Amino acid sequence: MTIGIQTAAYVFASILFILSLGGLSSQESAKRGVFYGIIGMAIAILATVLGDKVHGQVYIIAAIAIASFIGILLARKVEMTSMPQLVAILHSFVGLAAVLVGYGSYIAPPEVANGMTEAEIHSAHMIHLVEVFIGVFIGAITFTGSIIAWGKLEGKIMSKPLLYPGRHLVNTILVLASIVLGVLFAGVQGTDGMLYLYIMTAFAGFIGVMLVMAIGGADMPVVVSMLNSYSGWAASAAGFMLGNDLLIVTGALVGSSGAILSIIMCEAMNRSFFSVILGGFGAVASSGAATAMEGEVTALNHEEVADLLKEAKSVVIVPGYGMAVAKAQYPIYDMVQTLQKAGKKVRFAIHPVAGRLPGHMNVLLAEANVPYDIVFEMDEINEDLPETDVVMVIGANDVVNPGAQDDPSSPIYGMPVIEAWKAEKVIIMKRSMSVGYAGVENPLFYKPNAEMLYGDAKDSVEKILGFLKV
Repeated sequence: MTIGIQTAAYVFASILFILSLGGLSSQESAKRGVFYGIIGMAIAILATVLGDKVHGQVYIIAAIAIASFIGILLARKVEMTSMPQLVAILHSFVGLAAVLVGYGSYIAPPEVANGMTEAEIHSAHMIHLVEVFIGVFIGAITFTGSIIAWGKLEGKIMSKPLLYPGRHLVNTILVLASIVLGVLFAGVQGTDGMLYLYIMTAFAGFIGVMLVMAIGGADMPVVVSMLNSYSGWAASAAGFMLGNDLLIVTGALVGSSGAILSIIMCEAMNRSFFSVILGGFGAVASSGAATAMEGEVTALNHEEVADLLKEAKSVVIVPGYGMAVAKAQYPIYDMVQTLQKAGKKVRFAIHPVAGRLPGHMNVLLAEANVPYDIVFEMDEINEDLPETDVVMVIGANDVVNPGAQDDPSSPIYGMPVIEAWKAEKVIIMKRSMSVGYAGVENPLFYKPNAEMLYGDAKDSVEKILGFLKV
């Protein structure tokens, strides 16, 4: 393939990637966006593998085929509840790839163009060293940070933030030490700087671990989004090292879109963007002891819940991670259809960080073919809740916690939540009284207008549906 054809293919692939991001901006066009992304990536891979200066295509294609087969097997086995963990671990692969590309690019630097003066060769070499150093630094942070994020989401590592005195000072010292190593790295000849590169990689890896360990469970969706941004910048850095324009563009698209999404989510949660990504740097600690729970927890049975729904004129359903675990979205939509046939107004209320991944609940509801026009974001639904007869909270916890508004001692204080308690009646469906992923008690359970329905969400909804049809 000539350079001209390859360049044209890269341009076309870049356009498809931009269209893909545009498609992902809404649920209606998301499938089309994914399709554009798949086609763009296929074109990008073919154009790269068949490039003029690429050798060993047979081995490359074989490796791609094996990796694709493994990816298909894993993707088919992964449940939606494990999708955040999968995304996190895939980000770690991008970070590791950036580190390895950096090592390889330093050991075997790109060829010098003919006709360059000695000064130009020196400048190009210094630029390349900076690209390598920055690429490895970002890649190492992405690699270890993503592994820690996977561990937190998978339950292998505690979701509570790991905070120790002086952690910010330690991270700052490591960053400054990495800069010093970068200066030393750029000042040596040949490949004698590998030791500096190895030490910096270790420092960056430790920073990645500490940054994510210091972030609590309530902020993990933002962390996953931010790691997506890091992986994009790591890929872009790899593109500079390899001299691949498409990789630079693609990485920049992923990096910038991930950063923008993280900022939007932080604003929705009333969180400081820099506080989250820097592991709580500058965050104000909660004041005082946790507020004691007041009131009494009462419970309903399935038939009583069905009777409440029969009497209600308007119903709002707030889904959470518990719904995903139970795979309850399918019977829930059956229940919604039954209520709609009875003349009830039924809507879904989605919090920006419900679940463990941005858009997690929207994807689950889309799987069950829930119409987009009855799915509302938190800001759209909150003003209607005082006029709502019944709110059903299905497997959600932190996103409906009134302590976020009235308890300064709560770790989630200041985070906007779905104000479910303002409805006439609230039904909370949970397996037990256990705390949410943020690890805080929920005063909603003790409200006089709130009732608990214990059990598996899918089983409970199916039993309620049975009573509704009687």
